[in-house]
Amino acid sequence: MFEVKATQHVLAVKDLEETESYFLNELGFSVRFRVDGWSFLSLGGFHIMLGHCPDELSARDTHDHSYFAYVNCVGIDDLYRDYQQRGAEIFQVISDKPWGLREFGVATPEGHRIMFGEDIEPSGSS
Repeated sequence: MFEVKATQHVLAVKDLEETESYFLNELGFSVRFRVDGWSFLSLGGFHIMLGHCPDELSARDTHDHSYFAYVNCVGIDDLYRDYQQRGAEIFQVISDKPWGLREFGVATPEGHRIMFGEDIEPSGSS
């Protein structure tokens, strides 16, 4: 039987130190390990591999193509408040969507965008 255990996203970044610092301090990730030109970070089962690519196009310059992850979670309001307090760049405020999710979006200093969403319990559920 097939099962996805976690996701791991690879991001090319111009400034590895600044981007790693943002993921650690503003988004609450932790370091799994570092090797030359790479930083491996995690937030629960959400894993990021940051690769130092100083000559590549910034994610911000790709506009809507800068989205790289949608993270389904539980406790989204707590996470949103935490990110506000940490000073994360929130580009989409938290709101309930007609597709049954409560969601918000954050961006990194280089413009990579992440959406976080939580299922909304249908009215009348207990």
